[in-house]
Amino acid sequence: MGKSTWAIDPTHSEIGFKVKHMMFTNVSGKFNQFEANIENDDDAFETSKISFGADVNSIDTGNTDRDNHLRGADFFDADKFPKLTFKSTSVKKVNEGEFQINGDLTIKDVTKNITLDAEYSGLMKDPWGNTKIGLSINGKINRKDFGLSWNAALETGGVLVGEEIKLTAEAQFAKQ
Repeated sequence: MGKSTWAIDPTHSEIGFKVKHMMFTNVSGKFNQFEANIENDDDAFETSKISFGADVNSIDTGNTDRDNHLRGADFFDADKFPKLTFKSTSVKKVNEGEFQINGDLTIKDVTKNITLDAEYSGLMKDPWGNTKIGLSINGKINRKDFGLSWNAALETGGVLVGEEIKLTAEAQFAKQ
């Protein structure tokens, strides 16, 4: 069979994150503009090379002031660093349908190796004959590792914005 190429279907995918606000509630956000591709051998997921990019200006937390703050120099500095990217370095099977994806995440001018947990659906055909796969991806990073270090102290102690960011993606890919 040889090499297979897959492209993300943005209409059936969501790339998001959660962060603690005021130490006790989660604020959710997502990126509205992104692209991702997978290349693998004979449709075998463990042979996959995965690349992902998100347009930082498309960040959406449901609050315009907060989104503008996140785009600014305190956080992503989108004018200087308009994209965040991920490139896999390995994909390991953990259990049936469960994988660990290791790779390099670049935010601003910082690249760090991270590990993501992935649930993989296997191959499916949609009603129009397209071959698709589904991925549910989760991971955690510390935002300070990537230079996203702005914060504000709370009167009660603690900080306004948590350091741990939970990454979540529900992604559908179509065979090209």
